[in-house]
Amino acid sequence: MNAAGFAAAIATAALLASVPGALRAQGATGGGSAPTPAAAPTPEPWLTRPALVPPDYRLAPRQIAPRTWVVEGAVADFERRNGCNIINTGFIATGAGVVVINTGVSRRYGEQLRAAIAQVTAEPIVRVINLNLHPDYFLGNQAFTDRPLQAEAATIAGQRREGGAYVDNLFRLCGDWMRDTESVPAREPIGPGRLRVGSHELELVSLSGHTDADLVVLDRGTGVMFAGGLAFLDRVPTTPHARLAAWIDSLDRLNAIEGVSVLVPSHGPVDAGRRAITQTRDWLTWLDETFKTAAARGLEMNEVLRLPVPQRFAHFAALKAEYARSVHHLYPSYERAVLMPVTK
Repeated sequence: MNAAGFAAAIATAALLASVPGALRAQGATGGGSAPTPAAAPTPEPWLTRPALVPPDYRLAPRQIAPRTWVVEGAVADFERRNGCNIINTGFIATGAGVVVINTGVSRRYGEQLRAAIAQVTAEPIVRVINLNLHPDYFLGNQAFTDRPLQAEAATIAGQRREGGAYVDNLFRLCGDWMRDTESVPAREPIGPGRLRVGSHELELVSLSGHTDADLVVLDRGTGVMFAGGLAFLDRVPTTPHARLAAWIDSLDRLNAIEGVSVLVPSHGPVDAGRRAITQTRDWLTWLDETFKTAAARGLEMNEVLRLPVPQRFAHFAALKAEYARSVHHLYPSYERAVLMPVTK
């Protein structure tokens, strides 16, 4: 996400979050009645912390397969109350060292993740893999600078390009959770293929669509697939770098991979089936068809924002905010496609 896009996404989330509360607070009634006083807001947990006590993510690794753990983030939007921790990170103790997958949204997250890993296994960390360029996949890299930091070449380029803006914008949104965080991009390019680490054979699958480079890690021994940003479950997919046709194609390719027993989306619950793939594909297909139809009808962006969302998506986390962001990110390209003159 570029600096302007990320700032716009944060502003959209803030506006959407504030409007309903503001409307309720007005509380005006007809007939000249006095306004109903607004209820005193409940202080955010971070505001009630004793002074000088640093925020704690309370990371709790959960074992999902032999020698494999996941640390689950909130199924929500970036918010100060959750420390902007909405990512699922993971690690595999291979017998020859630990492979870490994603490092979280901040320096503090990375440090606490490393401490949590040390509570689970005495094996040293031998490599860290960032699955894409988005901030919660790599801003915890600061805690792992003494270890190989790996990602696809396009991801490393994106981290270098966007990292500073990510930190600035997340600090405005998340405050003290981001203290002392700096962008530390991955350093070592890694590509698709088989990778044996200790007793584990990891298959790295290079796809795209959510971003220009979406890496997937499949442990062939345990059947655990870390699907990265390609698959969301019970949460609306994020689209700042999205190319929907390529993303849908990547999901079809993921769905065709055999031997998967547990799927770890980067956002949403860990699942023993393929629901994350099915849900994500359903949302993206609906979004694509809706935008095509709206553009053909000549609808403006504010009209598209008011279109109804099917009830089957109503339970998705961050629905209102992410739909608005997708309209902002993607709909102009659909308008251009309709207005572009046909050349012979």
